[in-house]
Amino acid sequence: MSSTAPEAGASARRRLIAASLVSSIGNGIYVPLTMLFVLALTGLSLTSIGTGLTVAGLCALGFMPAAGILIDRFGGRQVLIGVLALRAIGFAVYPLADSYPAFLVIALLVAVGTWASGASQHALIGDIAQGAERDRLLAWDRSLRNAGMGCGSLATAGMLAWNDTIGFIVAAEALAGLFALAAVLVARIPNVRGDVARRPEARGGYRRVLADRPYLLITTANFLIAFGYTAQAIALPVFLTRDVALPDALAGLVFAVNTVLVAVLGVPVARLTLRGRRTRTAALGAVGFALSFAAFAALPRLVGGPDAIVAVLAVAVLYTAAELVHSAPSQGLSVQAAPDHLKGRYLSAYQLSWSLCSTIAPMLLGLLLDAGEWHLWAVLAVMVLAGAAILLRAERTLPAHTLTPRAPAATPTPRKVAR
Repeated sequence: MSSTAPEAGASARRRLIAASLVSSIGNGIYVPLTMLFVLALTGLSLTSIGTGLTVAGLCALGFMPAAGILIDRFGGRQVLIGVLALRAIGFAVYPLADSYPAFLVIALLVAVGTWASGASQHALIGDIAQGAERDRLLAWDRSLRNAGMGCGSLATAGMLAWNDTIGFIVAAEALAGLFALAAVLVARIPNVRGDVARRPEARGGYRRVLADRPYLLITTANFLIAFGYTAQAIALPVFLTRDVALPDALAGLVFAVNTVLVAVLGVPVARLTLRGRRTRTAALGAVGFALSFAAFAALPRLVGGPDAIVAVLAVAVLYTAAELVHSAPSQGLSVQAAPDHLKGRYLSAYQLSWSLCSTIAPMLLGLLLDAGEWHLWAVLAVMVLAGAAILLRAERTLPAHTLTPRAPAATPTPRKVAR
C-alpha cells in the first residue's frame, strides 16, 4: 500500500469539514429568515409562502427513497455534490420567482437538496472513516455546523441593515455561491468509496431496511427524540417571552448559548461518549433532555424578574449538555448500523425520521403551546423517554461493532432480519 494513503484520507476529511462549514454558514443565513427571505423576493402573501414551503417540504420527503438508491449506486460523494449544486441553483434563481408555480418549483428544489444533504453527507463520512474515526468525524461535522450556523446568523444582521429587496437579492446570490463552493470542495475529495462492482449486490433494497427491526427501532427512537431538538427553535422563544416573561431580545440568548457550547464542546464530549455503548450514551442524553424539559416547565412558577434570566440560562446549559451527550453516539449508531452496500437506503430511511419530525413539529408544538404552560414540556419529556427506552431495547439485537468502537469489526455477512 502507498504511504500516501493516510495523507489522502486526512485530505478528504479536511475538505469534507470545510464543505460542511461553508454549507452551514448558508443554512445560518437562510433558516432564521426563511419567511422574510421569500416574502422579499417573491412578494407573495405570508399564507401563500407558508403553505408553499410546507407543500414543498412534504413533496421533498417523497424523494428521499430515490436519494438512498442513488447513494448506493453512485456513492455519498457524488450525490452530495448533486444536492449541493441543486441548492445553489435554487437560490440563484429565487429572485426570478415571479409567479406562485415558479416559487413552488424553486422551493421544491431547495427542499430536496436540504433533505438529501444529511443522508449523503453521513454516507460519505461512512466511506471516508471507520469505527471510532467515524464518530470523531461526525462530531467535528456537527460542531462546525453549529459554528457555521452561528456565523450565518450574524451575517443576517448585516443583510437586514439593507432594509430593502436588494439586500435579499444579494443574500440569495451569496447563498448560491456558498453552496456552489461547498459542492466544489466535496468534488475535490478523492473517490474513497472504492470499486462499486466489488461490493455485495444491493439485494432486497428497501425491503431489507423495512425488515431490519433493530435499525427501525433506532430510527423510531430518533424520530421521538428529534422533537426535543426542534423545540428549541420553534417553541422555546414563544414560551420564554410569553410564559417566563423574558424580553424578546433575551429569548435569543438561549439559542446563542446552545450554539456556542455545541461548537466548542462538541468534539471533546464526543471523545468522552466513545468510552461507553452508543445506545446507552444516547439514551442518557435523552434522559437529560427530559430533565431539562421538567425544569423549563417549572420556570414560570419558580422564578421571576432578574432571577429568571439566570435560571433560564442554567436550564439552557442542562439542555445543551443533553444534546451533546445524545448527538454524537446517535449519529454514530445510525452510520455504523447501516450495511455498507445499502448505506444509502438505510441512511435515507434514518434521515426521514429527522425530516418528518421537522415537518410535523410546527403544528404539534403550536398545539401544545396553546394548551398551557406545562403541557408542551410534559409531552416532550414522555416522547424523549420513550425514545431512550427504545434505544435500550434495540441494544439487545444490534451487532456488537455498532455499539462501541472498541468492538471488532463485523464480517461482511448479511444481517439476519425478521421475515
